[in-house]
Formats: sequence, structure tokens, C-alpha cells
Amino acid sequence: MKLFIKKPIKQLMAASAETEHSLKRTLGVTSLIALGIGAIIGAGIFVRTAAAAGHHAGPAVTISFLIAAAGCALAGLCYAEFASMIPIAGSAYTYSYATMGEFIAWIIGWDLVLEYALGAATVSIGWAQYFNEFLDTFFNVHIPFQWCHSPFEKAISTTGMYADQVGIHGIVNLPAIAIVFLLTLLLIKGTAESAVVNNIIVIVKVAIVLMIIGLGWQFINPANHTPYMIPADKPPVHTSTGIVDYSSMFNHGWLGVLRGASVVFFAFIGFDAVSTAAQEAKNPQRDMPKGILISLAFCTILYILFSHVLTGLAPYTDFLINGKEASVTYAIKTFMTGYGWLGKLVTVAILAGFSSVILVMLMGQTRVFYTMSNDGLIPKVFSELHPKFRTPYKSQWLFFGFVSIFAGFIPDSVVGDMVSIGTLFAFVLVCLGIMILRKTDPELERPFRTPAYMIVCPLGALICLCMIASEGWENWARLFGWLAIGFIIYFGYSVKHSHVRHGKVEKPNDPINPKYVE
Repeated sequence: MKLFIKKPIKQLMAASAETEHSLKRTLGVTSLIALGIGAIIGAGIFVRTAAAAGHHAGPAVTISFLIAAAGCALAGLCYAEFASMIPIAGSAYTYSYATMGEFIAWIIGWDLVLEYALGAATVSIGWAQYFNEFLDTFFNVHIPFQWCHSPFEKAISTTGMYADQVGIHGIVNLPAIAIVFLLTLLLIKGTAESAVVNNIIVIVKVAIVLMIIGLGWQFINPANHTPYMIPADKPPVHTSTGIVDYSSMFNHGWLGVLRGASVVFFAFIGFDAVSTAAQEAKNPQRDMPKGILISLAFCTILYILFSHVLTGLAPYTDFLINGKEASVTYAIKTFMTGYGWLGKLVTVAILAGFSSVILVMLMGQTRVFYTMSNDGLIPKVFSELHPKFRTPYKSQWLFFGFVSIFAGFIPDSVVGDMVSIGTLFAFVLVCLGIMILRKTDPELERPFRTPAYMIVCPLGALICLCMIASEGWENWARLFGWLAIGFIIYFGYSVKHSHVRHGKVEKPNDPINPKYVE
């Protein structure tokens, strides 16, 4: 069985070169850095920072960000080498198919569902919480607890908008499903945000983070930073999803910080979007590593300062009960006297920012499956285009249903952890892939070479594996379960229908059925 049969690189390059719609190399290093910042800063910083601090790391979540950033930086160097070798627009799936073979490409493509589809679900859950804050702030109304939370959550806070609903269990998170539905409709119609709108959203998101850091610094209570790491004898906290036991191995001390790194890792997801723009970079060899690493460094500094201020404003245990997904707004309203307007501004701007992140993730997911379908690895339904809008509308509807199940019925903590472990696993494969290629294909042209690859690659894989190890057996079980489902599909369907395996080559950029074209 040809598990590692490769997709010819010449075929990929020809698919780009033979069309008038091929991407132009117009992006300089500044544009790539802006792209990276725009992709990185999203739901993670506003939702997962509080979750990591409250459950695992406490104020030392700042160190968690450093660990996560180190893993991303090392993996980013490997992404840059891949992208420079095969400067074609697409995901890790595309160039892993050409360099490591079909089986590894399948694993990465299947694994990307955890990054994109479940990433969209995680962000939509955060969107729902901030939407409720928006309704409460501006209209003094809110959606009943049972209709905006999963069945695995119950109201326990004796303060705030649900003080009169203590003990009530959630039924379904309707706002989360609603935003996924609306954005699915937009994607089916082919409505895309212009570059100007996207740039505005990026500027707004960065401005909000800077305002919270600058204005919130004066309200930091040093007592909230002492002790800096959660002690093992910290009393347990009752939350809407159960009891947080700080005596647990990964809920205090340095192991808690490591576990926090795997949680806040979600805040860095998206930096690989820079590597997918290799075909549009003027000088991939020079600019790709700069775009990846500078955007990572900039966002890491913002994240560390932001988490320092957030954990200084409120005790980290507050994020488990009163703040939850909307902890940033809670901290501003409760502890930054006179800055209620900032809380309102944050709520509105975060809703817009979250919407754009969900949109990108939903679009990215269907495009990955569109390419996999064109390669014959999954059914044709995922590459069937709308007769008018020329979008993969059936795939979009299928993923609406899939994402809605997780957004409506699973807590944010579970979905977010699945996103992190899935993406970390993909990063491990990318790091190992560079090492393998250096041995198996030493003569392959590499405009950018990962420096000290015998150190960078294994170290990047090791850091990512350490973060995966801290996820706990439940998340490991979910990952293996997901991969097992993928293997069943691959060996039961994909090996029988693979175009590359059976010598079927689609004519690229066919005007009637433009396969291999994003």
C-alpha cells in the first residue's frame, strides 16, 4: 500500500503558473507582519487568558504565554521552510502532500478540523457570552441561562445577570449557533470582507488591547499577584461546570503553568496564516521568517502585558465564577472605576472581532476539505460548487451542522482544549517533517532553511509535545479517538479514491470546474 505516495510538486506549481488568476507577489515584510498580527489576535486573548489563569496558572499565566510563544516560534521556522519550498497558497495539508506523502497529509488535513471547525465553535461560544453582555449593557435584557449555555453547565453565581437563576442547567447555546448560521450564509453567498475592513478590525483589536493595558495598569492590585503561581493548598472552587481542584498536578505550580501554556496556545493559533501567503510574498526567503517571528514577538509582548494587567485587576478565581468567557468586560466593569465606557467599547469591538475570526475559520475549514475532495481523499460533496455563487455550499452547510453541535452543546473549556491539542499535534508533524526531508530530499531547493534544524526541529516538537502531555488523559483520548475516526475514513474510502494514488490528474484551473484553485 502506497501510504507515502507524494503529489508532484510540478503539478502544484503548474496549477499556479498556468492561470491568469494566480496570486501576485505583492506582499512585503510589513504586510506579512500585519497579516500575522491580524490572524493571531482574536478570541484567545479575551477568552482563554482568563480560563488559563483561573484553572491552572494564576498570575503566572504570563509565563504560560512565553512557553506557548517559544513552541510557536520554533514551529514557525519550520513552516517558513515549507512555505519557501512550495510557495503555493494553501495549508499545511497542501505542501505535506507534496513532501511527506499522502498518509501524513491526510493526518494533517484531518487534524486541521480540530483547528478550524472546533476553533470556530470555541470562538462562537465566547461570542455568545459577549453578546449577552452587549444586550445587558445596552438594553438591560439578557438571554435566559438555559438558552445560552451547554447542558453541562449550570448557573452558580449569586451576582450578575444570572443571580436569580442559580442551579438552572443549560439546554443549548442558541446565540453561538445563530452566529455560525449567519456567517455560513455569508460564506455561501461568497461575501468577503474587503482588505480595508479587515485592516480596520485589526487596528481596533490592537487598540483595545493597548487601552486595557494602558488604562488598567493603574488599577492593578499587587495582592492579586501574590503568590504568583497557584499553591497546591489553594481551596477548591465550585464553577458552573464542576469543581476546580487546585491540588491536582496540573492545576498549581510549574506544571500548572505548563498546562496554562497549552490553554493559551489557542491565542496564537493563526500565525501559520503567514506561511500560507508565501505565494504572495515578494521575497519569501527573506520576508517569510520575519513576518512569522516579528508578528509572534509583537503579539507575545502584548499578551504578557495584557495578562499581567487582567490578573492584577481581579483575583484569578473570579474568572471561574463571575467572569467566565466575558472576564475582560467583568474585570473592567468591576475593578476599573470610571471606565465603564471602556467595558462597553470592548464588548462591541470584541463581537466584531470574534465574528471575523469565526468567518475566517469556517472559510479555511471548507477550503481545506475542498482541496482534499479534489484530491479524491473525501467525497465529492465537499468540492461541489454553488451554480451561482461558485462556493462550496454543501460543504459549508455540513460544517455548519458539525460546528453547531459543539458550539451549542459542549462547554468552551472542552472545545478549546480540543482545538489546542489538535493544532499542537499538527505543529509536531511539521517540525518532524523538516527533519525527515533534510535526510530524504537533501537536494530539494530551499529558498529559506530553518537555522540549526537539528536543534530547532526537535526542540519545537518537544515543547509542543510537553504542552500536549499537560492536556490530561481526557484530551489525549479525544485526540486518539478523532484520529481513529480519520484512519477508518482513510483506509475505508480515501485509498480507493485517491487521484494521485490511481494516476488521476485533474486539469488545473478548468474554467468549468476550477479544481486545485482556492
